[in-house]
Amino acid sequence: MELVELLEKLSNACGVAGREDEVRSLMKEWLGRYADEVREDKLGNVICVRKGAKGAPKVMIAAHMDEIGLIVKNITDKGFVQFAKLGGIDDRVLVAQRVLIHTSEGPVPGIIGSKPPHILKEEERKKVITYEELFIDIGARSREEAEKEIGVRIGDPISFDIKFARLHGDLVVGKAFDDRVGCAALIEVMRNLPDDLECTVYAVGTVQEEVGLRGATVAAYGIYPDVALAIDVTVAGDVPGVKEVEAPVKVGKGPSITIADAGLIAHPKVIRWLLDTAEAVGVPYQLETGLPGTTDAARIALTREGVPCGVVSVPTRYIHSPSSVLSLEDVRNAVKLVVEALKNVGNYF
Repeated sequence: MELVELLEKLSNACGVAGREDEVRSLMKEWLGRYADEVREDKLGNVICVRKGAKGAPKVMIAAHMDEIGLIVKNITDKGFVQFAKLGGIDDRVLVAQRVLIHTSEGPVPGIIGSKPPHILKEEERKKVITYEELFIDIGARSREEAEKEIGVRIGDPISFDIKFARLHGDLVVGKAFDDRVGCAALIEVMRNLPDDLECTVYAVGTVQEEVGLRGATVAAYGIYPDVALAIDVTVAGDVPGVKEVEAPVKVGKGPSITIADAGLIAHPKVIRWLLDTAEAVGVPYQLETGLPGTTDAARIALTREGVPCGVVSVPTRYIHSPSSVLSLEDVRNAVKLVVEALKNVGNYF
């Protein structure tokens, strides 16, 4: 399967935090083709093991399966759905978005509505409409109709109804690239590993990253790797209005290697390992530090007595919104960097 097709299927799948079932099934199927062992832990993480030589380093590579989304909080007497957020979503991107409510009877389409702008008072026009003021219109005329005829219940997960598409060149747009691109890269890494790889690789699709890095916390405890990498996305600042000092990473210039973020100071040996590898095989890369967010690596690093950790990220525009944009070549280079690093990990750990 081509990378673009793989990313499309993962992007279009639903997997809001805590409800990653659809993505988990895909990850089990595709990762399982290249693993000696596939298992699911009690929290729902997918753990695929590619066994290496006895006594060789254990390397954990993590990509989170969940996406930002919403959850049904209440249904009004008139049949409108009120919701809470799962993960960090800017209220400004919610108005008029198409969504899917994933019920036990199948997905229900809806649209996020608000008070019409024509009747807003002057002071209201100057304020961001918060999500508590928004609602989802599913066409129901009453709560009873929404529940009994349409099948919506409190607690149903809600995803954005956005489909993957190609843009000009090698750029693509889609939902949940944070972190389905990491999931796609994880599969590609496992597919491209040589048969004589010495280290043992644990490829982990983690759950609930967007609500507190929860899946990686328990998966790493069970594995307790010698070294670990998270494959994720990072903010691409190559758009109007963003200063280079705020977000220097650019789409199309190669994967980013994290030096430090809000939750992790990458281990010096991991940074050297990745930089040496990139230079040796000619993979373009970018460096970044100081971002306010973090990744699964922040929790993996604190496992038991500690794990040396790093992050390889794909530069992505408009992350934590319904639609994001990235370069397929950046993904391919991220895969190449991780594969080549795994080949020589024994020289560093």
